[in-house]
Amino acid sequence: MYKILKKEELNEAVTRMVIEAPFVAKKAEPGQFIILRVDENGERVPLTISDFDREAQTVTIIFQVVGAETSRLNQKKEGEYIQDFVGPLGNPTKTEGYKRVAVVGGGVGCAIAYPAAKKFAQSGATVHSIIGFRNKELVILQKEFEEVSDKYVLVSDDGSTGKKGFVTDALKELIEGGENYDLVLAIGPLPMMKFVCKLTENYGIKTIVSMNPIMIDGTGMCGGCRLTVGGETKFACVDGPEFDGHLVDFDEAMERGSMYKGFEREASCNLLNKEVQ
Repeated sequence: MYKILKKEELNEAVTRMVIEAPFVAKKAEPGQFIILRVDENGERVPLTISDFDREAQTVTIIFQVVGAETSRLNQKKEGEYIQDFVGPLGNPTKTEGYKRVAVVGGGVGCAIAYPAAKKFAQSGATVHSIIGFRNKELVILQKEFEEVSDKYVLVSDDGSTGKKGFVTDALKELIEGGENYDLVLAIGPLPMMKFVCKLTENYGIKTIVSMNPIMIDGTGMCGGCRLTVGGETKFACVDGPEFDGHLVDFDEAMERGSMYKGFEREASCNLLNKEVQ
């Protein structure tokens, strides 16, 4: 059992939890993830490690309440326990050897982008963070990004905070303004990552994306997280979760990602009915 030491609502749909998990904290690195179960009857939920503290033996997770299982997780309170918390899984973000990096995050994907930006800064790179949300109310981790970034650019779809527009607009403006990045790391919704990659391909800038497809066991056995990368089948849990964005088949990934929406809606309705009863 893993104790919830701290719970914080970052916005109306996103929650941050600090979990007591000494063995995971001991080996965790940016880019890796955990798989948890809320209780013995729960489904396996993969969540990226948003931060960790080896000394305090804690791991921080940030999740968006989008379905039945994340709703059940969000009902947990400080001092209560999570049944399973397994990790770290996946491969860490490769941060060594880069001098100028643009970290592009969208929505709750910023929870994944932040630890990478932090590690790039610790490795001595100049870090520009370009972060986008639909509106002001959804902004998360602004202070954290500002602390680890040499430049922080906030954009919003509706212009209610930062610059109005999309992260691709801000990234293009910086590149055409003379910024020479040797890496762009893009993490967020699939369409956002797709168009970031289309943009950077035009400028010949290496681009890495973090993929978060349907995942069950996290060990490559189930095949649920398969992707096509450079014409080959890859598994996000063991081959990733980060891949060369210019080689990812985003259209296939988006099609696969929509396959289980009906089942998730049904599960959410069932959970709501149980709560009402």
